[in-house]
Parts: sequence; C-alpha cells; structure tokens
Amino acid sequence: MSIKRSALSVGVVGAAVLAVAATAAGTAGAHGTMTNPVSRVAACYAEGPEHPVSQVCKDLVAASGTQPLYDWNEVNIANANGNHQALIPDGRLCSANRDKYAALDWPRTDWPATPVKAGAFTFQFRTTAPHIGTQTVYLTKPGYDPTKPLKWSDLDPTPVVQVQVDRTASNGYYTYSGTLPQRTGRQLLYMIWQRSDSPEAFYSCSDVDFGPASAAVAPALAAQAPAAPSDAQIAADAPKSTVAHHGHGGDPNAPAGRIVPTSSAAVAGTSATGPLLLAGAAAIGVGWAGMVLRRRRVEAVRRDS
Repeated sequence: MSIKRSALSVGVVGAAVLAVAATAAGTAGAHGTMTNPVSRVAACYAEGPEHPVSQVCKDLVAASGTQPLYDWNEVNIANANGNHQALIPDGRLCSANRDKYAALDWPRTDWPATPVKAGAFTFQFRTTAPHIGTQTVYLTKPGYDPTKPLKWSDLDPTPVVQVQVDRTASNGYYTYSGTLPQRTGRQLLYMIWQRSDSPEAFYSCSDVDFGPASAAVAPALAAQAPAAPSDAQIAADAPKSTVAHHGHGGDPNAPAGRIVPTSSAAVAGTSATGPLLLAGAAAIGVGWAGMVLRRRRVEAVRRDS
C-alpha cells in the first residue's frame, strides 16, 4: 500500500471511530420520578427550591442546598444493571446511595404523604427522557416504622405493579394501574426503573398514608395530598438543572451540565464511552501517523544512498 493510500486509510478509520464516539456521546439518557403518588424529591421541588413550605423540605434545602431539587429527575445509578441491593445499602434506598440526595433517606414522619386506600391505583411517572425498560413498584410491609431508616427487608417482595415502559411517553408521563394491598397508617412505595437499553437505573420513594383502620375517615385526608411539580415549573426551572440527557448521571462532583458514571468508566452506554472512543481514535491516529512518518524517512534514506 502506498503512503497516500495509508494516509487515506488513517482518515477513514479515524472518521469512523469519531463517528461512533459522537453517536455514543449523544445517546439520550432516561430521567424522571414518580408524581402519583408524588415522590419525596418531587414534592419538595413542587413546593419551590428557594422557598419550601414543609419543615422537612426546608431542612433538606438547609442541609443539601437547592440543587438536588432542581435535579429532581436524577436519582439514579449509572451502572446498576439490576444489581440494586448489592449497590444500595440499607438506609440509603431513597437516595440510591448518592450523597447528593442523602436527605431523601431521612426517617421522618413529616414527609408530604399522598392519601391512598387498598385497591386499584393509577400510578403516574413524569419522565423527561423516556426509555425502554421495566418499572417495578414495591410497598412496605405491614408494621413498617417510618421513624427508622428504610431497609430492603421492609419492602414486600411482591411488587404492587411491574410494567414495561417504552421509548415514548404520552405528554411526558408513564401512566399505568396497579393494586394496593391492605395497610394502615404511613407506608412507602419504592420504585425502581431499570432500563433495558442501558445499565442505568432510577429510583424514587413516595410516602403514602392509608389512614387509620377505619376507612370511613380516609377521605378527610385528601386535602393534605402533596402537589407534584407542574410542567410549567419544570420548563421554567430547566436552566437551573445540572442534569443533561445525553449521558448517565451519578457523580456529584461532575461539572454543571454534564453527567458521568458513578464508578466504572467501562460501562457500555455511559457518558464515559464518548471520551474513551475519542481517546482511542486519537491513539489510532497517532500510531498511523508515526508509521507513515517512519516510512517516509526510510524512503528518503534510500534515495540519498
């Protein structure tokens, strides 16, 4: 092969690798949280990050700042790959073991709670980047104590609903039906969204109140239901969010507007893929350029001898 053809091959290889890198770096990531029953992070965000109303949301902002609320749709693990219990220890379920969202794990009884009752229930999940995967919702067991940190063993192993979600969401929401079993008092619904096109998973904790044993007084609780963030609020606050939808989140120290994996940069489909491929393309280009330069030097020596 001539030097010109070698150079052409370098350009073709480099362009191909760069094209793959650009495609991987631009892959949309999924983001969202439960809004019916409203999750802890969504309830506090709906109150307003700058001027929260409930005491627990005020305390959250005092401890963690407003950014976790502006990033309400990013409680995730980039490389979960179904290993939820292995990656999230007891007491850290609501935050997905991320320090940025640690306040969501507080075992308190004043989290805004949605009044519910046993029977059919319509779940609603607000997604800002829909993706194919499975959403599974678990309910705490009878006897759950909200004053203690949530453990995996607190969750009934039989989900109240498990559905496959698609790459499209009607008006930005996944809506599906499930069945709530009999419970009394405050309980918690734990949602896991495991993507099937990526190892990334999202999590949310929604406080609910089944009321006392007598169902007759349950309707009186309706006025206490927490609000979910409106589409207008989400759109208005978008510039204040650090969540990007081209990658997968996890690193609380990542620069604003960029999401990188929590740990392994080798996880396929993460935002680290683009930089790795770009680095690989650069290495290939340097190697080929060096080879071409050496061949030119050898031919020059032969001509002079």
